[in-house]
Amino acid sequence: MRLADTAAPVTGPDRPPLVTFDTDPSRYRHWTLAFDGPVATLALDTQEDGGLHPGYTLKLNSYDLGVDIELHDAVQRLRFEHPEVRAVVLTSGKDGVFCAGANIRMLNQSSHGWKVNFCKFTNETRNAIEDASAHSGQVWLCAVNGAASGGGYELALACEHVLLVDDGASAVSLPEVPLLGVLPGTGGLTRIVDKRKVRRDHADFVCTVAEGVRGARAVEWRLVDELAPRSRLAEAARARAEELAARSDRPDGAAAVPLPPLDRELAGDRLAWPHVTVELDRAAGVASFTVHGPREPQPADLDGIHAAGAGWWPLAVARELDDAILLLRFNELELGTWVLRTEGDPGSVAAVDEALLAHAGDWFVREVALHLKRTLKRLDLTSRSLVALVEPGSCFTGTLLELALAADRTFMLEGGFEGFQAPPPALWLTGMNLGPLPAANGLSRLGSRFLGRPDELEAVSGRLGEPLEAVEADALGLVTFTYDDVDWADEVRLALEERASLSPDALTGMEASLRFGGPETIETKVFGRLSAWQNWVFQRPNAAGEEGALRRFGTGTRPKFDPRRV
Repeated sequence: MRLADTAAPVTGPDRPPLVTFDTDPSRYRHWTLAFDGPVATLALDTQEDGGLHPGYTLKLNSYDLGVDIELHDAVQRLRFEHPEVRAVVLTSGKDGVFCAGANIRMLNQSSHGWKVNFCKFTNETRNAIEDASAHSGQVWLCAVNGAASGGGYELALACEHVLLVDDGASAVSLPEVPLLGVLPGTGGLTRIVDKRKVRRDHADFVCTVAEGVRGARAVEWRLVDELAPRSRLAEAARARAEELAARSDRPDGAAAVPLPPLDRELAGDRLAWPHVTVELDRAAGVASFTVHGPREPQPADLDGIHAAGAGWWPLAVARELDDAILLLRFNELELGTWVLRTEGDPGSVAAVDEALLAHAGDWFVREVALHLKRTLKRLDLTSRSLVALVEPGSCFTGTLLELALAADRTFMLEGGFEGFQAPPPALWLTGMNLGPLPAANGLSRLGSRFLGRPDELEAVSGRLGEPLEAVEADALGLVTFTYDDVDWADEVRLALEERASLSPDALTGMEASLRFGGPETIETKVFGRLSAWQNWVFQRPNAAGEEGALRRFGTGTRPKFDPRRV
């Protein structure tokens, strides 16, 4: 994680310094990792003067984006670099305080776009913790050793088990409504009701009193799982961690898979990694992604896959695409349309997918598939219009076909371009399209596409491993429009220009609503609220106005609320 030099080539003279998301434990300023057999301890101890930007201090273990970037890195490294770790204890390195949540002065001086992207990234990191507990055999528990307020309590809520120190003073609270005039922005409302099954009237009380709930009542109301006196908190957390670790299927004696720094070039209007390139057209408001299939033969056996490590194509491409998404989210807000292309040999991607499926029970292969899933979810949840272009040389196969299935619209060329010596483009489905990479609603993207249309889903699912050219792909419902080479350029240009002419706010709300049909999940509720309610509430005068709660927090002056409900 860093703020790039002011001469960073991807920024202009009037653009802020670039925020990047690369870090490692040797550079952590706010977190410490310790290991003891199958149990790791991750402790938050924010450095007050270590904010990502000047103008605020990180008091009381409050956090900003820089703190969360380190947490995100720690979650990833624990999963790949520490196969021996079966349980993670999350706690605080400060006596008497767990975490005060997001730093309010940071929020006050941030743009609205920064606030929303910050909340979204924070949520995704909490989701990654929950994903590790649910699917990786690496269960997280939280030892709350002091006051846990707002986002601090929401960090605890991401863990599978929560211990609260029983000292008569420490409480868990979600004080955003009474103190700030906003909502618990990283999923607090949803997690206490849907995840912890807190009764609605109890949740209403918790969310409208600033002091929160402590002790026996916190356990009775299911806000935490158990209490421990301060003298026994660490001992109780260790005992519970060992119990949870004993249930894990992570292997003994497995070799770690190091995650080296990404090979990334930022030059002018181009961002490049070995397998992902992004061209930036700021005049048109378009970022054009090209994701490359394997350039070299990939191993099919477990020994070869483990030997490849972070260089194994599906992990490498997941890390690079994830990095590209985050870089553009925070640094290129005006590029409202992302065009998705692929290149490569469909057979090579299909072979990798076969390996992913054949070795799904291996801890490392499982982690790679889960990383692909999280990266594709991050793409789904990005507030950008997504347009996929299927052209000669494309490689929308299996795992890479998910990019087209994630798109708001997919255009496919019929036949080829005149004078271009390449076969007509085709889509190829693999078993990776049938469930291993679910979206936030818990369904495969094919399942979402054919929601309530089982016959059409069955027809598509029966075509695995077949090249589906434009006419067949259209007939099966896999693309939005097909065009021949005469109309292709004009139709694509007009579609992108039309998109750019629409209200970005309306598009954000529309896309967030349309992408996740079917069942509601904790994730769709959380991110739906971030895209709609949180966007709205954060900008209302009662929160952000001169006399609003955010502006007056910490000044000693009470906010003045407009009492009208709208």
